[in-house]
Amino acid sequence: MTQIEYARKNILTSIMKKISSQESLSGEVFLKRLKEGKIVIPLNHKHKIKKPCAVGLGLKTKINANIGTSPDKDSSSDELEKLAVALKYGADTVMDLSVGSDIPGVRRRILKASCVPVGTVPIYEIAVNAQKKYKDLLRFDINSILDCLETQASDGVDFFTIHCGVTKKSLDALNSSKRLMGIVSRGGAMIASWIKKNKKENPFYEYFDRILDIAYRYDVTLSLGDGLRPGSIFDATDNAQICELKILGELKARANKRNVQVIIEGPGHVPLDQIRENILLEKKICRGAPFYVLGPLVTDIAPGYDHITSAIGAAMAAGYGADFLCYVTPSEHLRHPSAEDVREGVIASRIAAHAADIVKGLPQALEWDRKMSLARKKRDWQKQIKLAIDPQKAKLYRLSSKPDLSDVCTMCGKYCSIKLSEKCLKL
Repeated sequence: MTQIEYARKNILTSIMKKISSQESLSGEVFLKRLKEGKIVIPLNHKHKIKKPCAVGLGLKTKINANIGTSPDKDSSSDELEKLAVALKYGADTVMDLSVGSDIPGVRRRILKASCVPVGTVPIYEIAVNAQKKYKDLLRFDINSILDCLETQASDGVDFFTIHCGVTKKSLDALNSSKRLMGIVSRGGAMIASWIKKNKKENPFYEYFDRILDIAYRYDVTLSLGDGLRPGSIFDATDNAQICELKILGELKARANKRNVQVIIEGPGHVPLDQIRENILLEKKICRGAPFYVLGPLVTDIAPGYDHITSAIGAAMAAGYGADFLCYVTPSEHLRHPSAEDVREGVIASRIAAHAADIVKGLPQALEWDRKMSLARKKRDWQKQIKLAIDPQKAKLYRLSSKPDLSDVCTMCGKYCSIKLSEKCLKL
C-alpha cells in the first residue's frame, strides 16, 4: 500500500510516527492531512534511507537541491561530491537532473549514496535515449515513457517530475499570450516540441492513468511539473501559467483517488507583489496540495546572485504557504553548478525556509532563534558558531578578525552596544 492509502485506512505507519514526532505534529493531525493530500511522504518502497521526510501543511519548509550531469560536465564523481555537499549543508531532498552519457549509472550511484529522498525528471532520460538511438530527441512514444518510468521506479526513485500540464489546451493559451520568454522549462519545451511535431496530445497527459499504475505500485510521489512556468517577471501569473495549473489541479484529484501522492510545482520568476496571489491560487485550485516552488526569483537582473533573488522570493512564498523550495545556485542562467555553487544554493534556500517557518509559528524554528539571541546577549561565541546555519563560515569569519577582546567582535570592540547596555540597564 501507499502512504496515502495507509492513512485512509487510519493506519499510522512507523515512518509516519517517526516523521510526525520530528515535526511536533500529532499522529491524528498528520494522518488527516496525509489522507487529504495536504501532506506527502516521498519514499519509494524500494529505497531505504536514513532521513525520510514529509512535505506539506504544518510541517517545516523543506528544500531540494538539484544535481546531475550535463553534456559538457559529465562526471558522476563530481555529482556525488555535490550530493555530499548538499547533504552536509542540510538539503531535505535531492533531484538528479542528469542529461549526460550514463544517466542510469549516475542515478543509481546517487540513490545508493543518498540518505534523503531522490527525485528525477524522466523526460530527460527519455529524450536523451531517443537522441542516442534515432538522432532525434523527440522520437519517443508512450511505451518508451512507461519503460523509463518503470526502470526509474524499480531503481528506487522517490518522486518524479511529470510534465503533464503542457497540453494542446495550455499551449493554445500560451500562443495567444504575449509572453516575453515563451517556455523556459527544459521538460516543458521538449513536450511542447513533441506535440507540435506529432500533432498529438501530450502522452504524459493522455496516458496519465498508466503512469498512476507505476506510481502506485512503488509509492512514487508525482511532482506535477510546471512546464509553462514564467521565466521572466513580465510573464508571471499569465493565462498560460494558470491554464496549466488548472490542469494540474484536475490531475492531482485523479491521482489521489488512485492513492498516489502528489506535489504541485510552481514558478519561476515572479515579482514580489504577485507571490501571495500565486500561492493562494495553487492552494485553491489544487485543493491544498503541497506546493513546490523554484524560487520564485523576484527580479531578472542578478546573474551570479540568483541564489539571493531566489531566497527573497522563497521566504515570501513559504511564508504565504509554499511547502517545498527548490534551491537556486549563483550559477543559475550562466553555467553548470559547481560543488561550491551547491553549498551556497542550499544555505540560501535554508535561510529562506527558516525565515518562513518563523512566520508559520513553528516552535522548532522560534526556539533556534531564541537560543541564538541568548548566545549573542551573553557574547558566547562558541555557542553562536555552533547554532549558526553554516558553522564553518561563522567560525572562519570570527577567527579571521583576531578580536582583541574575547567577548566582543572587531566591529565595535570596546564600544560594543550589548556590553554597554548590559552595564547601564542591568539586563
